[in-house]
Amino acid sequence: MEESKTHNTGAASSCHGIVGQLARNWQSWSKDRVAYQQQNPFSNGNQVTLRTEKGDPTYGRPPEGSKTEQRGKDAHAHIGKEMEELCLIIRNTGKRKQDGQVRITFKQLFDRYVTISNKLVGVLLRARKYGLVDFEGEMLWQGKDDNVVITLFEGKDYPDIHD
Repeated sequence: MEESKTHNTGAASSCHGIVGQLARNWQSWSKDRVAYQQQNPFSNGNQVTLRTEKGDPTYGRPPEGSKTEQRGKDAHAHIGKEMEELCLIIRNTGKRKQDGQVRITFKQLFDRYVTISNKLVGVLLRARKYGLVDFEGEMLWQGKDDNVVITLFEGKDYPDIHD
């Protein structure tokens, strides 16, 4: 009989330990949520307690270590890979001219690239921002800009597009 009492007591304290841990986890989450809501400008009735100034290096950036920061890093790395792939396609499909640069028309690139991705213009704009390619105009439109020449810049140090 004493064995069953010891067993029941152990089970009860084990259960109490689990419930206690759940309660502590809940309290921790609750405190974190209250702190988050105090910083949330869309929260009802609360004043925003934390404001970053425009000169602050954290201005316009998600909190360090947050899921938002990680999603941004993942997206940046993905776009970097797409730009590398775009440059490879231009290099393999385009024609190398006497000056050593590879050129391709938008139509040729669009016909080749559209089977890979539907984001060609966006990736081209990003690649131009990083100095990997160049073309005339602000935007490229299928049909209207088919003869626009896209130039791939090779032989220079590419910026680290994954950081």
